[in-house]
Amino acid sequence: MRTMIPCLTLFLFAALYGHAEAQSFRVCNGYGCTFQTPVTLTPADRSRIASIMAGGRASPAAERAAVRRAVQIFEQRSVAVIGVVDRPKMDFGKGRERGQMDCVDESTNTDHFLRYLQGAGLLHHHRVAKRDSRGSFVDGRYPHFTAVLRDDSGTSWAVDSWYEPGGGPPDVMLLSEWHRRGYGGVR
Repeated sequence: MRTMIPCLTLFLFAALYGHAEAQSFRVCNGYGCTFQTPVTLTPADRSRIASIMAGGRASPAAERAAVRRAVQIFEQRSVAVIGVVDRPKMDFGKGRERGQMDCVDESTNTDHFLRYLQGAGLLHHHRVAKRDSRGSFVDGRYPHFTAVLRDDSGTSWAVDSWYEPGGGPPDVMLLSEWHRRGYGGVR
């Protein structure tokens, strides 16, 4: 039941703050979106992100590589505003700590950023899809969430920044492969 509360918060947050073209975001942190810190991309951030994404126009694979770098820029900006570098993964029992993020925070923030890229016309080979999850305790895995992109062929890709500290490179991988991972917290 405890895991239901962050999920409900996640969906309410998305409904209220998920504006695709916004250059300002309410970045979730503190686990389960306990804190929502306003972060605005500067003109320099937006220019750098647009330049990175322009380099990804050649192919779906190039675009995924560009998304990986652009998510890093977004997270670096978020860390600078929050003033705390998010540790990789999460420390159980350390919730409600400003700046620290669980997978609910990470997937929400990444999803909103990907929707920004899509709304700004910076995605040419992918569309943002509904967030996804894996694990249910019963299968030996803790529940874990990710943002998702779907390419023009219909293949889904996980964009998961939970395993790295804030501003680190996210995993961008086939969603089907992402679903098979995660036993014992191992990538």
